[in-house]
Amino acid sequence: MAATTVAAFLMAGIAACGQAEYTYVRDREGTTYFKVPSTFSKVDSSKIDLLLSGDHPNSETAKLRKQLVWSTAFDQAAVPGVDHLLGSQDPFVYSTVHLLTEPQRNMVSLNTMRDFILPVTEQMRQAYTQRLTEAGQQPTLTQFELLNDQPIALDDGARGVRVRFNYLIGDAIQTFDQTAYLDRTGGTVSVLLIRCTADCFTKRAAEFDGIAESFKLLKMPG
Repeated sequence: MAATTVAAFLMAGIAACGQAEYTYVRDREGTTYFKVPSTFSKVDSSKIDLLLSGDHPNSETAKLRKQLVWSTAFDQAAVPGVDHLLGSQDPFVYSTVHLLTEPQRNMVSLNTMRDFILPVTEQMRQAYTQRLTEAGQQPTLTQFELLNDQPIALDDGARGVRVRFNYLIGDAIQTFDQTAYLDRTGGTVSVLLIRCTADCFTKRAAEFDGIAESFKLLKMPG
């Protein structure tokens, strides 16, 4: 089904049912889709992008990143905030789509996708801890636990991986569920990250699975 047809179908469903139960999200190019409950509030994901990249907002690198990277974020807290990406009592959803440069295309792998937002593989966790230790800083992310790691094969040669893991952040164990896809051309990585406390994830696992399973790559016309 063409992306335009999908969008029309979704909009018709929303109009027929009155207030929408979900917020339906597509990236800038219209190739990646997911939905979140309408009880989530959208927040400014650009601040998260800068935090994760470490770029200065006025740098040329940051300007280039805006052309290559799309992102969005949703928070269910009573007072939403981008700082809830790494911790609060309420769930948080962050998604990003990266157009890869030629060097990045040659290097991308399932492990690259596992580590796309937070360190998951042993190599990246060790590098993260070493970097902060050498800088005289205490790591924010500690006591890593891998809960699930599932490679995904998609149509037309696209592939991906879904990982779920815990980190102790402050005095709370936070659970992260991340799905990442590399499109069939090898040129775009799409990522969806869901976070909540471990207790929250246990109680609302079916709801969060629904969000994760709605995360799709759309086939475009042509």
